[in-house]
Amino acid sequence: MAEKRILMAGNEAIAEGAIQAGLDFYAGYPITPQNELTAYMAEHMQARGKVFIQAESELAAINMVFGASATGVRAMTSSSSPGISLKQEGISYMAGCRLPGVIVNMMRGGPGLGNISPSQSDYFQATKGGGHGDYRTIVLAPHSVQECYDMMFDSFDLADAYRVPVMILGDGMLGQMMEPVLFKTKTAVRKPLVEKPWALTGCAGRQANIIRSLLLKDGALEELNKELQATYAKIQKKEQRWEEMFVDDAQVIVVAYGIMARVAKNIVSSMRAKGVRIGLIRPITLWPFPVDAFISRRKSSLKYLVVEMSYGQMVEDVKLALECKSPVAFFGKAGGAVPEEKEIIKHIKALLHG
Repeated sequence: MAEKRILMAGNEAIAEGAIQAGLDFYAGYPITPQNELTAYMAEHMQARGKVFIQAESELAAINMVFGASATGVRAMTSSSSPGISLKQEGISYMAGCRLPGVIVNMMRGGPGLGNISPSQSDYFQATKGGGHGDYRTIVLAPHSVQECYDMMFDSFDLADAYRVPVMILGDGMLGQMMEPVLFKTKTAVRKPLVEKPWALTGCAGRQANIIRSLLLKDGALEELNKELQATYAKIQKKEQRWEEMFVDDAQVIVVAYGIMARVAKNIVSSMRAKGVRIGLIRPITLWPFPVDAFISRRKSSLKYLVVEMSYGQMVEDVKLALECKSPVAFFGKAGGAVPEEKEIIKHIKALLHG
């Protein structure tokens, strides 16, 4: 299959990857710093026989995705932090109706409207549900423009396979930065891997499908929740993903995701070249959190440093994964501030000499 490299921004790579992954319907509303994604969809979706709608609001966009997904097509929306907050009710409705779909969040500083600088402070919102009810979304965290493209194929496949919403959690820096992307020709569109007998496609010759999350009959909502929890348990068992570097003999392991993992990789490589025994674990799935990456490394002699563009969110999952059997330190900034290499190295050295 023919391949070629094209210089693209992360937002554009997500959009192109989604279209090649078989996206049929996109609805979105402008917000910085993900506007390039919506603009790319506006230019390319209709030209390739797909449906693009600029909705009148974030609430309208997520509910349009709900409706499109209910008909069995691949549907997606995107936004940035406060826009995703507005979509939470719709995401909860999708989870309650067992509808697949993809939601992209290119995070910006908060809380409130915040600013348009990069941040990682929506981790709790993404991984702990966000809306009401006992539901989860699969959360994938790319750390390069290439992964922005590649993950779109996995995101739609996972959404369809488990009938759950999937979130791509990036940030303003990743969305704006440009890198060469290697991708298949535009004719290589991925087809859905599973049938969707539940979809609303007309009921001629079969019993009518009903999609709803309002279940008032005694016990009906409890049964749905049991069904959802069984699905989430299967996802936790089968879909944990992570990357690791130099962990086998490390004295300190840095844990970082997304754009902060890029910074951490440079630090780990440079310190290793100087003989310092330091490693890296990069969670790729933020939910399910890759607990399996930590199970064999729960020991008091091994120290961890969690680095985030927040004031401490993923660090809680790291501590839970380690069952408090290893010391865990944290360093982070928020509000658009990005931890610098020299600051992170200072914390690593403090742990090493401790």
